[in-house]
Amino acid sequence: MEHVPPPAEELARLDRELAELDARRAQLLTRRAWLLAALRPPAPTAAPGWNPSAWGAPAAGSPGAPAQPWGYVPPKQPSAPRSAQNVLLTLGGLLLTIAAIAFTLVSWGSMGIGGRSAVLALVTAGALAAPAVLLRRGLTATAEALAALALVLTLLDAYAVHAVAAPDTDGLGFTAVAAGVLAALWTAYGLALGKLHLPLPAAVVLAQWPLLFGAWAAGAPALVVGWALLATAVLDGAIALWGKGTGTRVTACVGGSVMAFSALMVGLTLSVTASGPLGALAPGALLLTGAAAALAGAWRAPRGFARAGGVVAGLAVVAAVGGVPAAAVPEDWGVLAYLSAGLALTAFVRTGLPRNAVLGVLVASAAVVAGALAGALPGLAAVLLGPVTLLSDVWAGSPEGFRAALGSTLPWTGLAAAPVVLAVSAGLLGSAYRWWPSLGRIAAPLIAREEPGPAGAAAYGAGPAGSAGAPGAGTPEAGGAAVPGAGGEPGAETAGTGGTPAPGASGAEAPGAPGAAAPGASGGPWYAGGRAGAPWYAGGAPAARRRPSGAALRGAAGAGAAVLGWGALLLAGAVLDVPYAVAVAGETVLVAGLLALAVRGAGSGRDGSAAVPVTALVVALAGAVSAGLLSLASEGASYAVFGALTALFAGASVRAGAGVERAVFAVAATVGGTVLTGFAGRSLELAPHEAAPLVLLVPALTVLFGARLRRNPVALPVELTGALGALVAVGLAVPDAPFLALVLALCGVLAAGAAVRPERRPVAGYLAAALFVLATWVRLAASEVSFPEAYTLPVTVPALVVGFLRRRKDPEASSWTAYGPGLAATLLPSLAVAWTDPDWQRPLLLGVAALAVTLLGARHRLQALLLLGGAVLALDGLHELAPYVVQVAGALPRWLPPALAGLLLLVVGATYEQRLRDARRLKDALGRMR
Repeated sequence: MEHVPPPAEELARLDRELAELDARRAQLLTRRAWLLAALRPPAPTAAPGWNPSAWGAPAAGSPGAPAQPWGYVPPKQPSAPRSAQNVLLTLGGLLLTIAAIAFTLVSWGSMGIGGRSAVLALVTAGALAAPAVLLRRGLTATAEALAALALVLTLLDAYAVHAVAAPDTDGLGFTAVAAGVLAALWTAYGLALGKLHLPLPAAVVLAQWPLLFGAWAAGAPALVVGWALLATAVLDGAIALWGKGTGTRVTACVGGSVMAFSALMVGLTLSVTASGPLGALAPGALLLTGAAAALAGAWRAPRGFARAGGVVAGLAVVAAVGGVPAAAVPEDWGVLAYLSAGLALTAFVRTGLPRNAVLGVLVASAAVVAGALAGALPGLAAVLLGPVTLLSDVWAGSPEGFRAALGSTLPWTGLAAAPVVLAVSAGLLGSAYRWWPSLGRIAAPLIAREEPGPAGAAAYGAGPAGSAGAPGAGTPEAGGAAVPGAGGEPGAETAGTGGTPAPGASGAEAPGAPGAAAPGASGGPWYAGGRAGAPWYAGGAPAARRRPSGAALRGAAGAGAAVLGWGALLLAGAVLDVPYAVAVAGETVLVAGLLALAVRGAGSGRDGSAAVPVTALVVALAGAVSAGLLSLASEGASYAVFGALTALFAGASVRAGAGVERAVFAVAATVGGTVLTGFAGRSLELAPHEAAPLVLLVPALTVLFGARLRRNPVALPVELTGALGALVAVGLAVPDAPFLALVLALCGVLAAGAAVRPERRPVAGYLAAALFVLATWVRLAASEVSFPEAYTLPVTVPALVVGFLRRRKDPEASSWTAYGPGLAATLLPSLAVAWTDPDWQRPLLLGVAALAVTLLGARHRLQALLLLGGAVLALDGLHELAPYVVQVAGALPRWLPPALAGLLLLVVGATYEQRLRDARRLKDALGRMR
């Protein structure tokens, strides 16, 4: 009987089948369209002259270009007529240029002055006039080629005039005048023939040299040369902003960059090498003028050029302003002048400069601060790593001062300003961390000038076009008002225009409406931090997702303040060369302060950032290592420092909340206690192997501590640290075998104590057994015991006991798993030794033991005992009977062995079926055993 589905089920089935048919139809139509496009011959494309980007077919993926399957190779097309034309024109112009150069340099002397002038004037005039005629006929490429020839001819004309008409004129001066005249000529020529691309860029290149060569020819000082370079750069900047044509602007931009860089390098060199403040004023004026020119260009430049201009301007201002006081102070303190000038650049935030230019200035400020901090790194590294040299001579005696303990050859007098640099930077970062909301209000105008990204990303809560927000409206205190759009002045970027919402905007208003807010926006700008603890990548417009949150920035400032402040105090002690005791006590106190900061902020999640406590924890650990190494010069200092560090870390672990910080504190305290036990052994004048049992005191305490804490997360790290201390004790005891056996046995006791706890039993139980066995073996080896049974029986007996308990708990367990390893550990080594033992006692005892094992296996139907015992018994018996068998075989006639072998084969063959059935029964019997 055919099943008829209900109407609803049948309707759903029909809808699915129709949807599959529609999808298949769409797929076939798409494939048909591609095949038609592939079979259609390509339409010829007219290529404009000197525009390679427009030649050929449209790129893959662009409108009008059919998609091609993977591996498709388009057929080769013949060269376009314009391509061949361009090649011919280029070759022709090149040949004419070579001919003109050869004529000017080689054949010039064979003609009179009239002939020379006539030839040059005629050829140059023809080359200059021809492009105008060609442009009217539409032959643009030919006109470009002749314009290039005319350019070379004008250069040759200038050379010819100098060689013939003014041979005694100074070469640099004549070149400066000729470059200026040719630049003016080609500027007028390019403006007259606007369709040509070459004349105006050529004029820009020629304009680079008049002022520079003129100053050089006049023997001007370096400062005047710098002004000439800067004036040329300003001219290039004006051309780059207002010039005609892309080629002209690009050429001017490159030339201006080179000239400006050269001018600023001249000013910087003169400022750094000035003999006094007055001598640094003139180079400073050059640098300030260059900075003003860079900012003026950044006002109208695109984003990338505006930021680069801001960076250049900021660095120039720092070099100009900082160079004057730097010339008045000793060389070692000059960095403070530049650092102060770099920090003063942050005042540009409140100016009306475009956002990108201000960002560039801030980048320059950050670069100056980073450079000043980099100068302090060598001294700080010496303070931290210098005490490592004390490891080779522990407790040699207290040195006189801090520097003597470091063993560094750095010129400490040259690092006098480094602690001040670190302290100033730490103070500023700490102030930023403390008054972060106020800093946000100060930076609000800069953030308000947010530029829309290429995808149209707007700031949080962008309002209608042209609306203005009050400074600081985006701060947490103000409730996070929307960032306004700018009014549209030149060079000022805007954020949020009417009807252009952020991608994915969703809010109270409809998509696309003015003021639509981006998702995830909390109403405040990105620097305000949004929700406490919200990650920087959560929600918001794309521009906001690319930035860290305000909480993360504040945490980074606090962390930087902690690190730099700690480094400033350490480096100050080395620069001042404080007494050794003061240095050791100071480093220990710094560690205590950092631990207090880490404990105070651990787990609090203040401002949604854990950067400050985590950084304090890391720096505290580094400081503890440095202080511990520094204390190794004196016995009393070592006990005092490590005792204090152990107490500090233990107290921090008690005060800290549950988490990683608490475990780190506990581990550090355990390490400190282990080091103290090592110091005790050295104070008692014990040899390293004699001090090994003393080192095990801390691992024993960690076992007790773990039993007290049970499943507390801190217990496992502490116990693992104690295990590492036990491993150190084993390493110390290696040179002396009896002490090594003792230490291994003590470690086994500790492991057995840990195995009492159920959560540690799977690992600690096996570890305890292995340590006990290893201790027994070491003790036997130390006593020069050579019997293998002495080494194997300590393994066999516990293994058989464990197997017996396992079988009692699980009668179905295999005898190979329960008893096989234990029996094999003794029977197989004893059998190997018995085959080479000439005495009779070992084979006899081994045979008796193997017989007992075999009988037990047969009695209790245990396969492992039966087979292992039987195999060992058979091999042992064969070893004992082998000499007699050899004697009997030697006494028998030689024909008897083959006869016995044949007789055996006859008997087996006659009873083959019976023997086969016996073998099957034996196999089944063995298979039924466990």
